Amino acid sequence: MLFHQDANFENLIIHHVGNKSQDEYFTLSDVEVDVASDEVLTSLLMQYFMKPFGKQAEVYRFYHPNDDLEFNEVYSYSKRFFEGQLSFIEYSKSVTKYLFEVSEHPKIKSGEVYVVALENVQLEGEDHRAIGIFKSENKEAYLKVYPQADGLGVNYEEQAININKLDKGVVIVNTESEEGFKVLCLDQTNGSEAVYWKDDFLKLRVRNDNFQQTGNLMKVYKNFVNDKLEEVFELDKADKIDLLNRSMNYFKTKEEFNEEEFNTEVIANPDAASLFKDYKTAFEKEFDSPFQSNFDIAGNAVKKMASSYKSVIKLDKNFHIYVHGKREYLEKGYDEDKGMNYYKLFFENEAE
Repeated sequence: MLFHQDANFENLIIHHVGNKSQDEYFTLSDVEVDVASDEVLTSLLMQYFMKPFGKQAEVYRFYHPNDDLEFNEVYSYSKRFFEGQLSFIEYSKSVTKYLFEVSEHPKIKSGEVYVVALENVQLEGEDHRAIGIFKSENKEAYLKVYPQADGLGVNYEEQAININKLDKGVVIVNTESEEGFKVLCLDQTNGSEAVYWKDDFLKLRVRNDNFQQTGNLMKVYKNFVNDKLEEVFELDKADKIDLLNRSMNYFKTKEEFNEEEFNTEVIANPDAASLFKDYKTAFEKEFDSPFQSNFDIAGNAVKKMASSYKSVIKLDKNFHIYVHGKREYLEKGYDEDKGMNYYKLFFENEAE
C-alpha cells in the first residue's frame, strides 16, 4: 500500500497529448507549474494524483519482451532521471512524446498529461522519491453558486476535471531499479483501447519477489479454502476457519515457505493438496505469476494479509464465535426439540 500523507511535490509540469491515429498532435510546456505558491492547489493536486493509489495492492515492475530493461522507454527515461542524467523537464517531454507514439488506437482520448516528481512517498514501510505520470481524459461540467447583491447567482464551467476521478496514472518508486523499480498503475478505462496504458506505454508485469510470493500464495490459499475446497469435501465454517488459522500460523512462525512441508502441516490431506496445486496452476497461468516451491516468507506481507483472514463464525444476530485454534474443541450439531443448529465449546478456564 502506498502512503502519500507526508509526500511533497518537487516538480510538476503539464503537457497535452492527442491521438496519433486521428492526426492529432501533442503540446509540450517549457515551464513547470509553481505549486509551492498555493497550498490549497497543492493539496487538491496531491489528492487527485495520489489518493487513488492508497487502495492499489498490486505492485508491478517494468519489463521488456527481450528481457533487456534498457529497451523499455519509460524505464530507461525514469532511471536516467533518478540518476541525475536527465532533467525533469527533459524527462517529462520524453515520456509524453513516447505516450503520443503509442496512442494509436482510434478510441484513445486526448488529454492532459501531468508529470510530477515527489519525495517522501511511502511504500511497504519505506520512504522514497517517486515519479508520477497521470493523464486526464474525461471532462465534466460544474455549477458554481456565488453571492451577489440581491442574493445568490449561479454559473457553470465546462470541460472541468473531477479531482475524485483519476483516469490513468502510474507511480514509479525509486527503489530496486535494477529489477525494474516498484511501480503502481491505475487505469479506469474499459474496452479494447485500455491495454495501451499498461501494456504498450509502460510495459508492466506483476512483481514476483518474496513479498509478492508470500502475499499471493496466502491470497490464493484463502480463496481456495473459501470457494473451491467445499466443492469436493464437506466443510463447515469452523473447518474453513481452522484451515485458514493453520496457514496463518505457518506463515507467522516459519522463515521459509516449503511447499511439501505446507501440504503436510497445513493442508494435511493428499487429495486436497493435489486440488490446491491445480488451483495454484490456474492462477499462475491467468496472471503470469509463477509460484516457487521454496521462498523466504516476507513478514510485512503476512501482516498485510492477516486482516483479511476472518476467524469469526456469525450466528444469526445473537452470537459471534471467534476461533483461534483447537478445532477439536468445537462441535456442531442439531437440536431436534428446538429445531435449531448449535455449537458446543470445550474449555478449561473462563477469562475474567
